[in-house]
Amino acid sequence: MASERTVSPSRNAAPVDYVLIGGGIMSATLAVLLAELDPGASIHVYERLPEPADESSNPWRNAGTGHAALCELNYTPQRPDGLIDIAKAVAVNEQFHASRELWGYLGQQGAISDEKVFLHDVPHMTFVNGQDGVDFLRKRYEALSQHPNFADMEYTEDLATIGEWAPLLLQGRSGTAPVAATRVSSGTDVDFGRLTRELFDAARARGVQVHLGMEVRSVRRQGRGWRLTIRDRSWQTIGEPKIAHARFVFVGAGGGALRLLQTTRIPEIRGYGGFPIAGQFLRTFDEGLVAQHHAKVYGRAEVGAPPMSVPHLDTRVVEGRTALMFGPFAGFSVKFLVHGSLFDALRTIRPHNIRSMLSVARDNLDLVKYLVKELLATPAARLRTMRGFFPAATQEAWTLINAGQRVQIIKPHPTKGGTLEFGTEVIASADGTVAGLLGASPGASTAAFAMAKVVTTCFGDEHPEWVARLHEIMPSLTSAGGEKRKDPAKPAGPV
Repeated sequence: MASERTVSPSRNAAPVDYVLIGGGIMSATLAVLLAELDPGASIHVYERLPEPADESSNPWRNAGTGHAALCELNYTPQRPDGLIDIAKAVAVNEQFHASRELWGYLGQQGAISDEKVFLHDVPHMTFVNGQDGVDFLRKRYEALSQHPNFADMEYTEDLATIGEWAPLLLQGRSGTAPVAATRVSSGTDVDFGRLTRELFDAARARGVQVHLGMEVRSVRRQGRGWRLTIRDRSWQTIGEPKIAHARFVFVGAGGGALRLLQTTRIPEIRGYGGFPIAGQFLRTFDEGLVAQHHAKVYGRAEVGAPPMSVPHLDTRVVEGRTALMFGPFAGFSVKFLVHGSLFDALRTIRPHNIRSMLSVARDNLDLVKYLVKELLATPAARLRTMRGFFPAATQEAWTLINAGQRVQIIKPHPTKGGTLEFGTEVIASADGTVAGLLGASPGASTAAFAMAKVVTTCFGDEHPEWVARLHEIMPSLTSAGGEKRKDPAKPAGPV
């Protein structure tokens, strides 16, 4: 999408119906949904960067995995009784199906390109070694394959079969340790940058105004609506901040969402904090390697590692060019955004969230140790990690690139003080006039479900026909947990 700078907001301007903050996949999805449900409404999007999709929605700042729980082990924990809990996997799978349904609907309308432009068929695999890993993967396969959503999953402990599925996994590997793998051929790789730009183009065609290079600094209640203070980030602009007014505000600003939600002073955000985790990937465009690997292969996370740090060797297709990526290698930064400030974390500390944050620091020493180890990792150490997947790997073909900056949720807890959450969560005011999204994985893959959750939470009671329309467009919402909230006075639950 070409850069767009619209007329600056005025202090005397009438309030718009909807303001969406952030230029990523979440705001792009919500803009399209609101334009569909409320045609003729005034919808404005504000993005602080000169272009949309240049933070977490940038294709090189995420793994591009269509997260459908086909290969990610963290969605299928083993219970104390030894059984595998597949509830989260089924929910995430249905949520991704909702995204596919929305994209398909928009494609049929001609609003966005055919899916083949931004979504590519790439099998999803899980690969483990060691008897403990093999036993776990076998149990996981047996549990998941009984569900119709995972009926096409394949399982093998045969080296030759694994070699056919993903040749690089066996190059240089000794045949002594037991190994196992699962594969789902219907997996996908998604260029979320291209998709986000397509969605914004579709939204603009329906009258949505997108303001680029405009940073929302605060959101304060004014009467029954909201007053936004906005700074024009263009170099030639000086003077006092701009002011905009809105009846409804959505904060989809990624790592910047927590601070902006705090400026609203809604009680639902009290106690929440953020824990930033940076990421890096090794990437190669080497044609010889790319030709030998066509899959997204996920393994098991180290003890203490966050779920977003599960190692994986991925085929990526971005703007028609194919690459391989291995990682992520976690790091730590006090920034909450790639294009953020060293003061990001400090600016979110409030008296009401100090207890939550201290409790998380106390209870997550394994994570702290893991991050310290990652920060001290040398190129040789990263190569050794990759050789757990690709034993014949050499350093020469790979380049280290910076990935996205993620902010995990620190959530208040009545007895523990606070807990560290690794999902995403919708926070909404009791009156439904402001909402925001916190957290990271599965993130972009479940954007349609998350934004349908926002619509249902904030407008479901007043506009039940909107909820019905969402379920017509995305039938998977029902089984994904997208029912209308019964008690509008409570904030939305975890997504």
